[in-house]
Amino acid sequence: MSKNQPNKSDDLELHEQGDRRVRADAQRNIDALLEAAKTVFISSGVDAPVREIAEKAGVGVGTLYRHFPNRSDLVAAIFRREVDACAAAAATLGEQYEPDVALACWLHRYTEFIATKRGLAAALHSGDPAFASLQDYFREHLEPALKSRLDIAVAAGLVRPGVEPIDLLLAVGKLCLTIYQEDASHIRQMVDLLMDGMRYGAGKQSS
Repeated sequence: MSKNQPNKSDDLELHEQGDRRVRADAQRNIDALLEAAKTVFISSGVDAPVREIAEKAGVGVGTLYRHFPNRSDLVAAIFRREVDACAAAAATLGEQYEPDVALACWLHRYTEFIATKRGLAAALHSGDPAFASLQDYFREHLEPALKSRLDIAVAAGLVRPGVEPIDLLLAVGKLCLTIYQEDASHIRQMVDLLMDGMRYGAGKQSS
């Protein structure tokens, strides 16, 4: 091969590196947009101007529309991202704490998801078919995450058996709905009280 002849393998490697950089840049933009939109929607509602979201994310409006052509695409993406993060926290907390403490911490983490969901409520309850699958997405990811924490805590004799994951998800959700969003300390106290109820008598359960 001539010294001046292009090396195809080098060209391919450069192309692949370029693609990876483009994908990494695109993912950073997506992450920034979702985080910015979550914050803006919580403070200003889901009808907030897209320009406000783009500015907060540090990108142009064109970049926002390229990744999320419709507002419903953005809302659904935030919902799924928050569900994924909440579900993933179950395993992480299980590695850091005793089973009952990990369960309590996960329930507190779940209240953060509820706060985000409340910011999206106007859109999620609009009847838009774009959101039709989100309830199933919620249950398919969060029920197993909570069940894993419940089962481990029950097996360790730290939480009484018989609590269904969906019932606990709904109970915490209703607790949050009856308490002002700004009163995070009160929400924490109520979740801790709920946990105390699940701990009560756990060691006395018959085998």
